[in-house]
Amino acid sequence: MPARRSRSTPRKPEDIVADAVNAQTARQQGYREQALAIFPHICSRCGREFVGKNLRELTVHHRDHNHMNNPPDGSNWELLCLYCHDDEHSRSEQSGIHDGTSRERHSEGSLGFNPFAGLHGLIPPETDDTGSRESSGGK
Repeated sequence: MPARRSRSTPRKPEDIVADAVNAQTARQQGYREQALAIFPHICSRCGREFVGKNLRELTVHHRDHNHMNNPPDGSNWELLCLYCHDDEHSRSEQSGIHDGTSRERHSEGSLGFNPFAGLHGLIPPETDDTGSRESSGGK
């Protein structure tokens, strides 16, 4: 039976960094792939659409800034382009907020672009049983 060492062999700094980078890459690929499968490939801030080669410019932003919080339903993620993602983090750094409250700083209308903003106007009003429109507003 081999003799047990009382202390573990010290690891080289390059090995520690390489392991950390590999773990981060694996973690990012996991939640990135999930987010891309769940959400449309559109930046939720500026509304830019991403297809083909430029899909790599679409990033996954953690709303609570906790990269370990990766629920399978994607409730902690939003897809942002590189520029909007950088802007979000620079705003957080400037205000000193990294405690999960960044979402609370934004009202729904302050995010810039809402891809569904004009949807309400495209849906015709419901009709009553006689076939006339409820919101006819006079003839």
